[in-house]
Amino acid sequence: MRPLGIAVLLVLLAAVIGSGIGVVYARQQSRVLFAELVRLNHERDELNTEFGRLELEQATWAEPNRIEQVARGQLGMISPGPNDTVVVKR
Repeated sequence: MRPLGIAVLLVLLAAVIGSGIGVVYARQQSRVLFAELVRLNHERDELNTEFGRLELEQATWAEPNRIEQVARGQLGMISPGPNDTVVVKR
């Protein structure tokens, strides 16, 4: 075999080996990134569940009847009478 033929053969062999290593590396990166995606999707789902729970809790705490109950019971507030009400006209 000629020296040029051997050189071409070695270059092609190196290219095939390099390509194979590249494929293995790309697949490994794909697996790592997919595992990260699954983890982040799970975390997103948990956060969405917690957000829904917190929205429900906020709605419960902000209920007008509850606010009035706390205002009357804990703060001693009462509704003003007609004599305590002032109407401001522009």
